[in-house]
Amino acid sequence: MSVRIAPSLLSADFAHLAREVADVQRAGADLLHLDIMDGCFVPNLTFGPPVVQRLAACCELPLDAHLMVCDPDALVPGLAAAGVQRVAVHVEACRHLHRSLEGIRKRGMAAGVAINPATALHALDDALPFADFVLVMSVNPGFGGQSFIPESVGKVRRLRELCAGREIDITVDGGVGPDNAALLAAAGATTLVAGSAVFGADDRALAVTELRRCATGGRPR
Repeated sequence: MSVRIAPSLLSADFAHLAREVADVQRAGADLLHLDIMDGCFVPNLTFGPPVVQRLAACCELPLDAHLMVCDPDALVPGLAAAGVQRVAVHVEACRHLHRSLEGIRKRGMAAGVAINPATALHALDDALPFADFVLVMSVNPGFGGQSFIPESVGKVRRLRELCAGREIDITVDGGVGPDNAALLAAAGATTLVAGSAVFGADDRALAVTELRRCATGGRPR
C-alpha cells in the first residue's frame, strides 16, 4: 500500500472551515480526518454530524471520522447520512465492539478500530477480522498539537506483523510530521493523520508534498 496523507480538521481555523477544506483539497490531501469528541471520553468537545454534513457539501475528499466519544453507535447513522466513508471507534469505548464494527459496515462505511497509547495490542486480537483499518493513537487523544510518542513506531510495527497476510490499513494519528513519517511508513503505517504539520503551515501544498516525500524515504528538509 502507498502512504496516504489525511489532514486533521482539528488544527484548522474553525471560523473558516470551508476555506480550510478547499485549501488542503487543492494541496493534494488524500482524506479529510474528522476528530469528533464529546467532552466525556476525552476532555474536549468538537463537532458532530450536522457540521460534518455541511462539510461534505463542500469537500470532494473522502471523509474519515474518528469517534472519541462514549457512545459511538449513536453517531453512526448521522455520519453515514452525511456521506462519511470511514469511521473509527475506540476499543476502549465500545462495550460490544463487534456489533459496533458491523453497524458501521452495514451502513456502507469502512469500519476502523482506534487504540490509545497505553492500550495493549492484544485488545484487538479478536476484532481484527471485523475491521477494515486500525487507527493507532501516537498521542493521548483529545487535543491537537501534542508531541509524538516515540514508542508508537514499535507498536505500529508489531501491529503490521499481527496483520500479516491481510490488506488492512494502519492509520497513525498524533504528532505526525516530516521527522517521523519515514519511520512510521517503514513500520507499516499506510495513512498518516497530520494536524498542525499541514494546517499550521503557510503553504499546505508544500506541507503535504513534504510529508509524502518523507514517508517514501526522503529526509526532512
